[in-house]
Amino acid sequence: MARTALGRRRGTRSSGKNRHFMTASPVVVGCVVIVTISMALLLGIVIGSNALAPGDGTTATTTTSTRTASDVQQTSEMQQNVVGVQKLVGKAKQDLKYLRQRTGRGAHNLVQETQKLAQHEREALKHAMHEFGGAASKGYSSVSVHDNGNPNDLPEYPYLVDPVPSDMTFTSWTPKGGDRWEEWKDGDTPYYVNSKTLKQGSDYLARSRRVHIQKAMKFAWSGYETYAFGQDEIMPQSGKGHTAWGNLGTTLVDSLDTLWLMNMKDEFYRARDWVRDNLSHDVDQSVSVFETTIRSLGGLLSAYDWSGDKVFLEKAQDLGDRLIHAFDNPSGIPYGTVNLADGRTGNIGWAGGSAILAEFGTLQVEFRYLGKALGQFEHYGTKSEEPFKVLQKLSHPNGLFPYYIRNRGEPGFANNILTFGAMGDSIYEYMLKIWLQGGKTEPMYREMYDKAIQGMHDELLQKSSPSGFTYIADKRGERLDHKMDHLVCFMGGLLALGAYTDPLGLDSARAQRDLKTGKALTYTCYQTYARMETGISPEYVEFRGSNDFKIGASGNHYLLRPETVESFFILNQLTGDPVYREWGWEVFSAIERFCKAKYGYGSIHGVDNPSVRADDKMESFFLAETMKYLYLLQDPDTEVDILHKHVFNTEAHPMRVFPAMDH
Repeated sequence: MARTALGRRRGTRSSGKNRHFMTASPVVVGCVVIVTISMALLLGIVIGSNALAPGDGTTATTTTSTRTASDVQQTSEMQQNVVGVQKLVGKAKQDLKYLRQRTGRGAHNLVQETQKLAQHEREALKHAMHEFGGAASKGYSSVSVHDNGNPNDLPEYPYLVDPVPSDMTFTSWTPKGGDRWEEWKDGDTPYYVNSKTLKQGSDYLARSRRVHIQKAMKFAWSGYETYAFGQDEIMPQSGKGHTAWGNLGTTLVDSLDTLWLMNMKDEFYRARDWVRDNLSHDVDQSVSVFETTIRSLGGLLSAYDWSGDKVFLEKAQDLGDRLIHAFDNPSGIPYGTVNLADGRTGNIGWAGGSAILAEFGTLQVEFRYLGKALGQFEHYGTKSEEPFKVLQKLSHPNGLFPYYIRNRGEPGFANNILTFGAMGDSIYEYMLKIWLQGGKTEPMYREMYDKAIQGMHDELLQKSSPSGFTYIADKRGERLDHKMDHLVCFMGGLLALGAYTDPLGLDSARAQRDLKTGKALTYTCYQTYARMETGISPEYVEFRGSNDFKIGASGNHYLLRPETVESFFILNQLTGDPVYREWGWEVFSAIERFCKAKYGYGSIHGVDNPSVRADDKMESFFLAETMKYLYLLQDPDTEVDILHKHVFNTEAHPMRVFPAMDH
């Protein structure tokens, strides 16, 4: 996720005239009957089994022992089936509530909602009858487990632990220290991780953990909704609201899809009502085009993509129409700021009059989606793509670009610093993601991505001493700067995503190289957390001296950043390796222990000080990104599919790729 050096890088709903439940409609009555019958059947099947699966309202037995995958083979099938049916029962309940909430939008959407609802219930009944009808007759212990084989004869993954109890607290949690899990240091997969048994055991454990992450989100959201609802941020120690991004309700809008994906639908709809009734973009103030696009526009579009509620699309169009003025630049490179009221544009003052690479190169996923959703792709999408055409013409020989670009008159490079950290990072992310978003039909973006990754391997990739940790250095002219921002840690996940979608195939030498580099880099990023006294990573580290790395001279702080857990999520979803869930759980535990404040979570200054106190600052991206990635990492039941269906913008807002939108 791109960030500048300064910053970066939601009970009962109120009534409204269109919210009455249309009891006269036979379609609605039919839906209610379907749900009622289906739930009754399902609940009859599930009754007596609830204690087997950890989750909301249950307490799991916990020990400190470690188990191999074979130890859970006897019970994992039963647990998986119970959880599957529980999930479908919950889906039935959600759909009934969802239908009631959305019928107020008009009868023209009711038939589609009814069809979806009926399909969910048919799937639930079919699943229940198949799983429980078959398994009950022969006993769960006799259910066979099949996997794809272990062609390399790797040892069994040995680190599967018991579920965590639902009443676990983190006040006495202490970091376990660094230099563990060394088998993963070089980017290898040292154990066999693709067995069905291991996946079921890991998923069972993950479900017990996601309960706590949802609790943390509910805690932080409650503070925001109670004391700062509709303001850009909440100050987590004092409980005051703070206007940081133009008074656009930034935390609320940025968190919408997190609420949806965590099944916090009551909070989501209260936030939706605020957006409908109170959100205005007619603000006589210059705002960052980049930050407003990725946080606000991206947040609205993702909320629309998941909920289908056109309130979000209408607000997104209004905002997009104001931001689009930034692209009215003959150079083809957009301006960095725009006044939302009158459209005046300019560049960010501290950038020396130049445009910032990561900012103008990280707008396209959002504007392309907006154009696709509105049927006005040329106006929004094509216009936003112009900067990449300009960069292609400039064509730096190694595929990498300095982070300052002149955008007045003839475009050109305004400095010579190459980085995958602040001010450069996410343009490389969007090279791949634009290609994925368009259904892999626009080769220019993939070619730019592959060229840049080759350049990174050739010029910036380094190993530390003495442990040989993989890292990506900066380059200033001809001199390497052996530092790495926390921001760079998104690259582990990006490299893996690029490898799994490589046109040459995952088994190609290029894809295997990129996957190995991504895994090794992510291990390094994990160590920047694990080696700290708090278990929390600094803003950047310097790879100097004889102990691999040290806290950067001005980097002894943590701003609640998401990039490392972003890579954990992507690597776990792609590879199935449960180790990323273990590392993510450590990071979450450290955040609970050291960053929790009275009304939310705060950044900290002093990651090497176990007596540190959380600051009175919580960026919106903590709820939008860090909490979302931590939850999705431990959510085996998510509908998010990064390989086939969804693309995340750089603020962790998932939206469907164009082929999925077409179907």
